[in-house]
Order: sequence, then C-alpha cells, then structure tokens
Amino acid sequence: MTAGKIDGSRARYWVGRWDRQQEHYMPDREQRFEVIGDVLIEVMDRIDPLIVDLGVGPGTLSDRLLARIPAASVVGVDVDPLLLALAEMTLGSARFRTVNADLREPDWLDKIGLPRAPDAFVSTTALHWMDREPLRALIRTCADALVPGGVFINGDHLGEGPARPRLDALGAAMTIRRADRTGAANAEDWEAWWAAVDRAPELADLVRMRDGGCAHTVADRSTVDDHIAFVREAGFAEAAIVWQYGDDRVVVGIR
Repeated sequence: MTAGKIDGSRARYWVGRWDRQQEHYMPDREQRFEVIGDVLIEVMDRIDPLIVDLGVGPGTLSDRLLARIPAASVVGVDVDPLLLALAEMTLGSARFRTVNADLREPDWLDKIGLPRAPDAFVSTTALHWMDREPLRALIRTCADALVPGGVFINGDHLGEGPARPRLDALGAAMTIRRADRTGAANAEDWEAWWAAVDRAPELADLVRMRDGGCAHTVADRSTVDDHIAFVREAGFAEAAIVWQYGDDRVVVGIR
C-alpha cells in the first residue's frame, strides 16, 4: 500500500481496532449502543429520523444506529480529521455524512447545514472531554434545535464528583472490575492505539492533518449531577439516567 494512502479495507481494520480499544474502558459498550438505539426507537415518531452524532469519532455508534433504523439519516460531527476520514470511508453513503466542527465553539450547529430540525442528538464517550460551561451551552443549543418531542442521549463515563468521593471511586472501580471479568482490560488502550496510528504508513497523511490540534484536556469536568441539571435547564421536559453500570451511564433528555 502506498504510504499515506488508505483504502476501505484498512479503514475497517482501524475502526475495528478502535472498537476493541474502547472496550478496554467500556466492557459493556455494545449494550450501551443497544440502549441508545432502544431509546431512539421508543421515543421518536418518525421512521426516517434525522440524527446528529456529536463527537462521532470513526462512526461506531452511527454504524449501529444506521443498521437498527433502516430509514434514518445520520450527520456525524467531530473536530478530528483522521477519525472523520475513517468514518467516511467505512460509512459514507446517502444516509451518512460527516462535518468537521468543534463542539466547543458557539457556531458548531450552523456549520452542519441540516435540512430540517433534527429528531435526536446522540453521543457516546465524547462529551466528557468538554468543560462544564461549553457543555452547558452545547446542550442548550441541542434543545433549541430539536423538534418537539425530540431527544438528547449521551452515553459516557459520568462521575459523582468531589461531593461524593467514595461513590465516585466506587463507580470507577465497578467498571474496572467488569472489564477484568470480561477480559476487556487486556485490550489495547487509548495511548497504544494512537501510537500505532502514528506509526502506520497508510495513515501518515491523516496524521499530518491532525497536526496536534485535537488535544483532549479538561480543566473543569462536569459531574453526572451537572449533566442532568444542564439538560433540565436547557428546556427538556424530562431528564434522567436510563441505564448504568458503575460510572458508565446513558442520560436521556426528552424535549
């Protein structure tokens, strides 16, 4: 294969390797995906919903939702050009497209160019990288954009925070113990996956496009209480955790 050039087969290889790397941290990741799909099917009125995947990464949540909801369309938003390229190469179709936008910026929704009000905003293992105030603003933007009865769903590691330190540590420990029991703890981790990406000749062009501009740093991490409060403050009629194991949770807000 030519250095810097990647084909569909290698893109699928890297996405599959991403899936296994993510299971290192989320041993029940596929169940989390199932829960998000279940919520969408139960809540949405249309058989052809428009769904926005926030922090789409290489498209693994979108992939599951497109398979479960055959008439759905998904727009995936992310700031990482390498992960967006993998998503496009493995999922690109009339039903799926990607947009490069920073969810921390106030104009992220304008950059998407949606043809109509979306039925759902979904996310998985992405929004915990946002500080509290940008996250609050993001959720408010989602609430304002949704159709009546639309839904916001976030599956993520959401801790209790310093107000409940023992419960916070307990939630994290439960997830780690679950990973040990399932064997997911032995999977490649985040740092190892990215180190392998940096060494892969076929990804060299995409690595250069990242140019260090996709740093994951959080100065003011939100707690699970913050998350629920932000959803309610944004104007959602109802908000709650619908699934949890340890600190791995799925939060739902219904407009």
